[in-house]
Amino acid sequence: MNDETDPGSADGPSDAAVAEGASADDDPESDAVHAYVLEYLPHGRADDDRPQHRRPAVAYGLGERDFRLFEFELTDDAEFGIDDLVRIEPTTADGIKRARRVGYDDLNRGARQELEYVVADIVESNERRFVDFYNDAEPITLRLHQLNLLPGIGKKLRNNVLEARKRGPFESFADVSERVSGLHDPKGTLVERVMEELRDDDLKYRIFVGVDAPTANKT
Repeated sequence: MNDETDPGSADGPSDAAVAEGASADDDPESDAVHAYVLEYLPHGRADDDRPQHRRPAVAYGLGERDFRLFEFELTDDAEFGIDDLVRIEPTTADGIKRARRVGYDDLNRGARQELEYVVADIVESNERRFVDFYNDAEPITLRLHQLNLLPGIGKKLRNNVLEARKRGPFESFADVSERVSGLHDPKGTLVERVMEELRDDDLKYRIFVGVDAPTANKT
């Protein structure tokens, strides 16, 4: 998991964000950060040794823009459904008592099974932003390009992308696959990379996961 310091670090978002009943009066929706619910456990985590009546309900979530993973401790009256979109910053949605960053290994089985479907939905729903990765990807070092971080993209396929975009920016995933010989599933390639970044804490380069990822701040 990324170790960047941000409002969603391991200790959770800012105090205001995790306080139960925090006011959203100063929370412009345009600045809000949201997450999709991956799993809802009304009786708490299975590994919680406390009596059931003392276990808080929890949910797992995936950041909509930066793919951060969260565990939410919920209030007693909270009700959440899989794929619900909930606000997590600068204030949390009603029903979320506190939030903390977690890694892939912290997710339960249900959340892991849902994860790739939600990642794919995010990429598809934000096609313009993710197509622009193919338009804007740039060299990392003299020998390594951001495009080479994508699964299955070596030197030849990278050069095919670079040559194709010289003739004009890509407009859609279909446009990428039509114009770049050998790149048959540009959306699936991005989803696969996101999943790799989520599963592997030790990756040197991250292009999708984390608040500092190049695609996280694209509009």
